[in-house]
Amino acid sequence: MGADKAKKRSDISIVLCGQAGQGIQTVERLLMRILQFAGYNVFATKEYMSRVRGGLNSTQIRFSGEPVRAFIDRTDILVPLNKGAIEHIGKRVSDDTLIIGSADVLGAESVSTGNFVDVPFAQLAEEVGDKVYANTVATGILVGLLALDLNDAGRYLKTFFAGKSDDVIDGNIRALGKGHAIGRDLAKSSRADLVIPASSDVEGQILANGAEAVGLGAIAGGCDFVSSYPMSPSTGVLVFLAEHGRDFDLIAEQAEDEIAAINMALGAWYAGARAMVTTSGGGFALMTEGLSLAGMIESPLVVHLAQRPGPATGLPTRTEQGDLDLALYAGHGEFPRVIFAPGTISEAIDLTRRAFDLADRFQVPVFVLTDQYFMDSHYNLDPPDLSGVKVAKHVIETKSDYRRYQITENGLSLRGIPGFGKGLVCVDSDEHDEAGHITEEMEVRVQMADKRLKKLDLLKDEAVEPILIGPGGKDNIVVCWGSTRHIVEEAVASLGRDDTAVLHFGQVYPLHSRSSSLLSGAKKVIIVEGNATGQFARVLKIHADINADHKILKYDGLPFASDTLARELQEVL
Repeated sequence: MGADKAKKRSDISIVLCGQAGQGIQTVERLLMRILQFAGYNVFATKEYMSRVRGGLNSTQIRFSGEPVRAFIDRTDILVPLNKGAIEHIGKRVSDDTLIIGSADVLGAESVSTGNFVDVPFAQLAEEVGDKVYANTVATGILVGLLALDLNDAGRYLKTFFAGKSDDVIDGNIRALGKGHAIGRDLAKSSRADLVIPASSDVEGQILANGAEAVGLGAIAGGCDFVSSYPMSPSTGVLVFLAEHGRDFDLIAEQAEDEIAAINMALGAWYAGARAMVTTSGGGFALMTEGLSLAGMIESPLVVHLAQRPGPATGLPTRTEQGDLDLALYAGHGEFPRVIFAPGTISEAIDLTRRAFDLADRFQVPVFVLTDQYFMDSHYNLDPPDLSGVKVAKHVIETKSDYRRYQITENGLSLRGIPGFGKGLVCVDSDEHDEAGHITEEMEVRVQMADKRLKKLDLLKDEAVEPILIGPGGKDNIVVCWGSTRHIVEEAVASLGRDDTAVLHFGQVYPLHSRSSSLLSGAKKVIIVEGNATGQFARVLKIHADINADHKILKYDGLPFASDTLARELQEVL
């Protein structure tokens, strides 16, 4: 790596690649925390194959003195742990990439580059006690190479392995030290390239990922029941809420299937709880009848839909923004809904909390759309301030003449729950009259359909305004939604243009009333989204009468990379 390039570098990108079961996530967690303790902003994301053992998985860790929150293709340091790892990373490896690995494991063809450093991880681990410590040796090498403090790293390692025996902790400490010595020797020739300024701003910040953010937002929204059938990449939310259930008086139920899960959630709302289901595309496909039931009985419902590439099983552990149409049009019949698509961890907390409030107030299904990239990406941020958040439940104590579906001017009828008051709370999946009794009267049918659809006008008034990002003129606007926000923001910022801005939509349906005016004055509208057909571009055309001049689409199962996207945007501009 050249010194001239190093002087301009503000961040370092490390990629770990190996088989499932080799402990890549252990190194990731260790290194992220050690880097944060050293005063660095950290970002990490992963891509992995759909298998418990074997295959090839990789994790990227970026760190900088400035905030870093986006995936990039550039790889400064690669640690390949098994044969084929270098080839798996492929185009992300350049002549400037420093590769640290075992030549015996990787094979002659893989290590032909001049920037390869042969380090026999397993042999070094055996020297300190057991080859199981190989990953800690690798961690130590990176700690030494990056000139991080060995004592600080050792203190965190003891915390990390606190549940293990003293022998295991001591073995890992020795492995860390052995790796650190090797890394320090390597740094003598490459330190100018790999040491960057830290920052004091990260002190007191937390590390969180998308799954934790959705879970925190649900708790802040008063969620007290979650029912789901595990399905990647949504399962992290279920796990997070189950882990903290006792702390927040929350029940997490692993249902026998997705049909049962959504019906459990509807039953919970009917009884007065605030409920959510968390699922992915194939699982949600099974829930669509339940979604229509929510529409007919005017039940609140929160659906977290973590997208992955389809159709069918598709690429079950990869990422895509391919389910916007599914969320928008799922269910038979016509009924209103809200769809959020958070782009940041803070936004995920806020919009998930908001989802519960809107669902309760307007008695409609509300979606939170994420994807695998968002679920599995970590970065540091200030702890969320939820001290002022209040949960207001919108149920009434019923009177003896209570009518669940009473016709009102705005379409909202007061919602009662069984046992709270003297009234009978009757709901029915058939068309019904104001009391909730089955009817086939045509006039009543029209009244009830109009009643339900009136709520869409109220929801439009509550829509979250898109966020315009970037100084200077707005001749060109790059539109993004959901998980691409940080990637697009970084890509556009790197262009250094004063005529280009980013417009991020955290709510994709219904659109805010200013959506059209924010875009209509632009000379060029470019939409970036992770699907093959431009699903959000169609939403903008249908609901805001905005035509995209260019669409940059990606649907290979991997996220956009901000450095590659910057080059694509420059060509378009």
